[in-house]
Amino acid sequence: MTKNAIVLGAGIIGVSAAIHLQRRGRQVTLIDRKAPGSETSFGNAGLIQREGVVPYGFPQQFGMLLRYALNNRIDAHYHLKTLPSQVAFLARYWWNSNARRHEAITRAYAPLIENSVSEHKDLIEASHAEALIRKDGWMRVFRTAEKYDEAIAEATLWEKEFGVTYDKLSSADVARIEPNLTQNFTGGLRWRDPWSVLDPHALTNAYCTYFESLGGRFVTGDAASLGQVGSGWRISTAEGSLDADDAVLALGPWAAVATKRLGYSFPLGVKRGYHMHYAAEGNAVLNNWTLDAERGYFLAPMNRGIRLTTGAEFATLDAPKTPVQLDRAEKVARTVFPLGRRLDPEPWMGSRPCTPDMMPIIGKAPRHNGLWFAFGHAHHGLTLGPVTGRVLAELITGETPFIDISAYSPQRFNP
Repeated sequence: MTKNAIVLGAGIIGVSAAIHLQRRGRQVTLIDRKAPGSETSFGNAGLIQREGVVPYGFPQQFGMLLRYALNNRIDAHYHLKTLPSQVAFLARYWWNSNARRHEAITRAYAPLIENSVSEHKDLIEASHAEALIRKDGWMRVFRTAEKYDEAIAEATLWEKEFGVTYDKLSSADVARIEPNLTQNFTGGLRWRDPWSVLDPHALTNAYCTYFESLGGRFVTGDAASLGQVGSGWRISTAEGSLDADDAVLALGPWAAVATKRLGYSFPLGVKRGYHMHYAAEGNAVLNNWTLDAERGYFLAPMNRGIRLTTGAEFATLDAPKTPVQLDRAEKVARTVFPLGRRLDPEPWMGSRPCTPDMMPIIGKAPRHNGLWFAFGHAHHGLTLGPVTGRVLAELITGETPFIDISAYSPQRFNP
């Protein structure tokens, strides 16, 4: 008999897992309280980051920590009153960001990143979503020679160690590639391998439509109703009670709450982020996904307009929006590119689920049969959706995952 599976969470991770399970003969129901791709997957910078082999670490230098403590930056912001509840997570994050440990984590993390573009390519072609994709990389621009030289040295090392490729850009190259930038940058670095997405929400929806074409279903439901029944799982949905042999939790930043109900404790932190879309003034055109490296904001030429994204905000999951980083970034960005009016009625905010060792949680629940976890992808949720979906589906259906996923096991936090 065909086995049933439910996937909780219809972001890019959950949709990808649902596709790969459905392909392998499971009858899959994808469940979320909102429409697919409406939460964290909606609001990223739109990059499939093949170059992103090194996870974002916590600053180690004392001087940099002091600068962040002033809480006036674009790339990071924190809610002072919530810091006491986050001290344990931040301390472990800082400890794992030590050079030696960070290097080991990078090597364990690399196989996911190395297969990110190829696994997206599979789903992009299957879902006929090619019109949403650009394959010309993205660009970092630098204001000082010191940061430029550091970035080139780092890129040279990554090229040797991990096979990523890049172009070194002079100040004249940057001006030629982006003639409407009004800042005279010292130089730039273009990563060649990544792909960019003109509308991340539309891409998740395209994948979901493909999933449904395979015979899968999407229904509305709440993960809070999930419970074990016999050897399987039951959940309440808008279409009634649903039973399944396997349940996948791909709930992003809400995974810590859902897994706690089942007796697990994951040190899942939250990095919130904001975006806003803008028109360009006059005939100005932004040609590339562009990071102002020393200011910490991103400009992305998407279908909805030029998307300005911020860095990380450390706050509780349910705290009200505080888009101060976006306001800071907009002031700087307007001195760099002729941004016009805001196109969104209010800033978008989403929450990235982060582990203190910077690696996702992928695998079987340690103390339950038929329960599987896929969350904690931090800044690389969009990048790692399809590769995560594939390795988890292989594990669930008894195949040997095509890459070693032992480093991402839930058992490292819940023996």
